[in-house]
Amino acid sequence: MNNILAYFNIIRPLNVVAGSLTILVSSLITKYNGPMNIVIFATLVVAFYTVGANTLNDYLDYKIDKINRPDRPITSGRILRKHALIVSILAFIIGTIIALQLNTNSQLVSIGISLPLIIAYNMKLKKLPLIGNIVVAIVLALSFIYAGLAFSNPSPLILPAVLAFGLTLIRELVKDMADIIGDKSVGLKTFPIIFGENKTINLCVGLSVLLGVGAFIPFITGHYNIFYGISLILTVEIPLGVVVISVLNKPSIEIAKRSANLLKFCTIGGLFSIYIGTI
Repeated sequence: MNNILAYFNIIRPLNVVAGSLTILVSSLITKYNGPMNIVIFATLVVAFYTVGANTLNDYLDYKIDKINRPDRPITSGRILRKHALIVSILAFIIGTIIALQLNTNSQLVSIGISLPLIIAYNMKLKKLPLIGNIVVAIVLALSFIYAGLAFSNPSPLILPAVLAFGLTLIRELVKDMADIIGDKSVGLKTFPIIFGENKTINLCVGLSVLLGVGAFIPFITGHYNIFYGISLILTVEIPLGVVVISVLNKPSIEIAKRSANLLKFCTIGGLFSIYIGTI
């Protein structure tokens, strides 16, 4: 039972569920009314790619996790590294096979862009200050573009993609602050390590203000209804404000981790806001 739980833990099920919800809600935003198997296939691609990315991350980051996250399945000895790699490769293969059942444009984004970026990030780009953060944000944003293409209507998902990019970029920078001790120990060159905590805080605050104001513009201009505005305040603006306050107070590692987790679910909140804003 412990072994099964360890494999369940390494795939980070909350991330998988969040990614799957992104595609499901995207189908509603685009008002897709085609065959249901397309929605299922599009969702499964994101789910399996997320599993592959998470397990590959644990496989490659085991030295860092010994310091930052000693309770992770590999560092705690519950899963062998080579087994995690096998799970990752199988997940990517299955996701790619399913992606081939979708239209050419969505294949181009998922197989041709997102998958190479996921692998490149984990193997090389995460070591580069800010570039690695931007790549992760791009991959998350591309999931919306991919969904829009799969459902043959990408236009309504441009704003969710921009929102996901901004929230993810902020979250990645906050995570880097939380992981600074372990990252330093293996020689990573993250933004907080190279430029310092104060500049990282200033960047996070600046991006948060820009995102908070920008996300509200579609409501002010009447592009989305009152329900969008109310939901956005509750699920994005207030949590973003909490993160800004936490960051300005130079958070402990534990607080930084909580802030990063809060930002993860802001993306789903923003997506829900856009959906009810179009009803």
